[in-house]
Amino acid sequence: MHTNTTREDLLKEPVRHIDIKSFDVVPLIEQMGDTAFQARNLARAASILDRMQRDEECAVILTLAGSLISAGLKQVIIDMIEHNMIDVIVSTGANIVDQDFFEALGFKHYKGDPFADDAVLRELHIDRIYDTYIDEDELRICDDTMALIANSMKPGAYSSREFIMEMGRYIAEKNHDRNSIVYKSFEKGVPIFVPAFSDCSAGFGLVHHQWNNPGEQVSIDSVKDFRELTRIKIANDKTGIFMLGGGVPKNFTQDIVVAAEVLGYEEVSMHTYAIQVTVADERDGGLSGSTLKEASSWGKVDTVFEQMIFSEATIALPLLAGYAYHKKGWTARKPRNFNALLAEETERVKSC
Repeated sequence: MHTNTTREDLLKEPVRHIDIKSFDVVPLIEQMGDTAFQARNLARAASILDRMQRDEECAVILTLAGSLISAGLKQVIIDMIEHNMIDVIVSTGANIVDQDFFEALGFKHYKGDPFADDAVLRELHIDRIYDTYIDEDELRICDDTMALIANSMKPGAYSSREFIMEMGRYIAEKNHDRNSIVYKSFEKGVPIFVPAFSDCSAGFGLVHHQWNNPGEQVSIDSVKDFRELTRIKIANDKTGIFMLGGGVPKNFTQDIVVAAEVLGYEEVSMHTYAIQVTVADERDGGLSGSTLKEASSWGKVDTVFEQMIFSEATIALPLLAGYAYHKKGWTARKPRNFNALLAEETERVKSC
């Protein structure tokens, strides 16, 4: 990278989002089922995801960890939302705020170089995610927008889901790009939970909001997140989890089975279906690489329809989602609109 490199030189090739509707991967996946190693595992996982779609009693929970939206996977998730293939999302903050909402504001992620001179990038206000660039000045606008949304809300403690709904409303009211995970979820009533909400642009915006509103202010109640997600499990006992990466979203989602038991729902079912895509290793005892069979020892995941895939998500997700989309098992599924259920619950609690 030359020292006379400009921002315009680097921020010129946008990342393009994969469209699973444009190509049918079913024949490829079916042939992979007769091979070996992770190809066969992926084919089995695809069949489990299709089974989830065909099970009309099953609520499908998608978990997102890692940098997925910046890597070109936004449209895959939007298509799954629009076709009722997922009913709940549990994510890290970066995917939802710094990446999806960021793009809804009109900004882009750009193709970059993993071997770039990071000192030069810093001088140019360009942030790097491996081989992807983000305009830091635009990201600050995203931070500021989160503060504006917080400033517009009635002071109080909100779940991340409730705050993200306000983000969807903001997109609509300001006529921003509605081809967004945040907006489509708002439109379809698909709850998005971000258990570590402050660990992203939302955190900067909320810190700014609280610093400048030392009296009454908006805050995020992570326990309410957990309670609301558990409420969904209680209302819809049969669940399937489709996990990209691990971390907090994985554990948070698996734990709702135990949480329901703690609340007295002793007959609650373990997650009936479970798929995880990860590159983490189970041998260090960390959660991200812990197997789904291990989770069954905690009473969280049934082991009849579970599959681990040791693969990077940008490779695996388009194949898995594309298979389920083109198999069309989702055609009989109806929107569950769990946001409406949780809104009713909130009003009931307020009236007590």
